[in-house]
Amino acid sequence: MDLNMFDRKNKEEENLVSILENSKEIEENLMRTYLITAERIHNNNELKERLENFAQGNAKRTKQLIDELNDLKND
Repeated sequence: MDLNMFDRKNKEEENLVSILENSKEIEENLMRTYLITAERIHNNNELKERLENFAQGNAKRTKQLIDELNDLKND
């Protein structure tokens, strides 16, 4: 019984790590897309700034995801 609980907990943690890693990749891709798009905009400073702000938000979420992954791996 204890072994089954350990296996289930281990699988749940592996699933969580996989979800967080996937989320990190998505955030990184969005950040790159926003930055590249912002660099290409020359005639709309307001939109350019909003895209840069979106990218900053993605960078913060990416950092948070990395911290969570490190915490999980250190447990």
